[in-house]
Amino acid sequence: MVYASYMGKAVFEKSLLTLTGIIRGITADVEIRSEEIEELQNWCLLQNQHRNKHPFKEIIPLIVASLENGILSIEELEDMRWACDSYINKSPYYGVVEHDIQELHGFLHGILSDNKINKEEITELKNWLNQNSHLETVYPYDEAYSLVFKVLEDGKIDETEEKILKAFFSDFIETQASYNINFDEMKNLKQEMNIQGICALGPEITIVGGNFCFTGESSRLKRSEFEELIQNNGAYFHKNVIKDTHYLIVGDSGNPCWAFSCYGRKIEKAIALRKKGHRILIVHEVDFWDAFA
Repeated sequence: MVYASYMGKAVFEKSLLTLTGIIRGITADVEIRSEEIEELQNWCLLQNQHRNKHPFKEIIPLIVASLENGILSIEELEDMRWACDSYINKSPYYGVVEHDIQELHGFLHGILSDNKINKEEITELKNWLNQNSHLETVYPYDEAYSLVFKVLEDGKIDETEEKILKAFFSDFIETQASYNINFDEMKNLKQEMNIQGICALGPEITIVGGNFCFTGESSRLKRSEFEELIQNNGAYFHKNVIKDTHYLIVGDSGNPCWAFSCYGRKIEKAIALRKKGHRILIVHEVDFWDAFA
């Protein structure tokens, strides 16, 4: 019975954190569209079995009342978020990291809820990521930060960049949790953009005691020379990615800039480990050499 009670709280809190994130995504560009309102209505429908339980019996009527006149204000959305935060902060189930990662998932959901992504939304996401740097090394914080930084580098979001963002964001949204997001389109985008791995941006690399692995080709050293360099500087080198790997270095092959994505068996394994909670970082070779500077 106690276990069931805790599981209930976990489900409740996850739902509220998702809602909080969705609201952040909706308000990011200070423009509320009909599709975004439909996402809120869909969230209420998904909580129907809990609607007579606290805190849903207070929050759902608040949302319904706000939508009655067909007009939703930023202030009303902030009231909803405040109600969620009041419940979560009173007796939190999740730790800080789990709490914030769940909210990040909701944030990505909110941004994508109208199937459009604009500069204002991504700028607000970048601000949130900057304020939550304690999530570094936790999946998918580093991937999201790298994408956002690269996309905003030239001050605009082009069609290809929007496709990449959509493909990435959709990985963190449950199909049944969205009314508007076209998951067939997202599936096609993932195949088109072929995003497998994203290098961390400006990662903090500790050489001594670190476990390193290398993939790709280096413009500076042969693989054997790289292995020797690592071992001569108090670190450990592994030919394959293992659960204790700290850094998977991606060879730059003469390219001085990190890319949106990188590919290969080791990348795939590193991502699988990150998704399971291992804090392995996928690092561009340029950043590795910076650690020696």
